[in-house]
Amino acid sequence: MFENMDMSKMADMMKDLQSKATEMEAQAKNISMTAKAGGGMVSVTANGANEITDISIDDSLMDDKASLQILLISATNEVLKMVEDNKKSQAMNSLGGMMGGMNPFGNN
Repeated sequence: MFENMDMSKMADMMKDLQSKATEMEAQAKNISMTAKAGGGMVSVTANGANEITDISIDDSLMDDKASLQILLISATNEVLKMVEDNKKSQAMNSLGGMMGGMNPFGNN
């Protein structure tokens, strides 16, 4: 299975992967995503590092604590899912680019 592998190329690939991961981590803070709940009455914005950067609440919700809590939870969960999905997508795109179209499983 590994008889034709060049270990120096494998080491270089691992260094490239580490470098790319570090670069993606740094760029993550520049990505901003927003999720809305309650027809836009609540919006939560997060960056690619899973940090909540903004919350907007319609004034009409200030007297309805239960609804506000539900909408905040919903919007927060949604934006964090968006960030996670984006990370997975970027990781797959990055890995695909580094592999140069190679299929490591040999199924062509």
